[in-house]
Amino acid sequence: MPDFPATRREIIRSYNLLVAGIDDRATAERGRAYGGVIRAAKGKLVESIAPHIIGLAWQEHGGDLERLSFGDVKTYRIPIQQDYVERLPEDVRQYVEARMHEYVYRAQVDVHVFVEGSFALGMECKAYTENAMLKRILVDFRLLKSIHPDLICCLLQLESQLGGEYSMPLASPQIGSTRSHTLMSYFPEVGLDVITLLEGERRVDQPIHHADHFKELVPAHLDHAIDQIGALLEVHI
Repeated sequence: MPDFPATRREIIRSYNLLVAGIDDRATAERGRAYGGVIRAAKGKLVESIAPHIIGLAWQEHGGDLERLSFGDVKTYRIPIQQDYVERLPEDVRQYVEARMHEYVYRAQVDVHVFVEGSFALGMECKAYTENAMLKRILVDFRLLKSIHPDLICCLLQLESQLGGEYSMPLASPQIGSTRSHTLMSYFPEVGLDVITLLEGERRVDQPIHHADHFKELVPAHLDHAIDQIGALLEVHI
């Protein structure tokens, strides 16, 4: 990644340019569904700026950039659990045990952050998140933590549709929402941190790629996201 990390001004400029152009690009992509192009473009936007935000957070909290890396997003092989196999009916158990190497699930998240080659932080990047999506995110992180128990788990989103203070980036305390916390309570080992960049709950009828509903990426919100990620990574600095 050239000139890593980007400055705050460059991150905000990239956001402004990309979001402003998403609608035109989606209209031009006649072979694909309009909504799918929009979602993909916004998701890639968050994925593209996330490493720069992480790099700034790491550097500004005293970390050496030479120790930080972003490997290709690989899938990790999650093995079937032995206690589950032992509870299977005998004929099924024997069949599975003879093929244990085949019984794996491949899990990954959007951004994999390594410190001196060790998988330190996993980040899901979303244009927005609602609670049905949060369930999938929690499951993926739970699977990854089964083989990387010290993994730091983070969700970075442009907008929030989770309810509570997740749509208020500078709220203190950021209590969250009743539904989100209920879901998280079933995955206590994940310890998911939710970081939102834009103010205001997502409105389906007010998409931010339309000029009338454009939301500014406020420098104070970007600063806060950098501080939050820096605090998460301090254990590795």
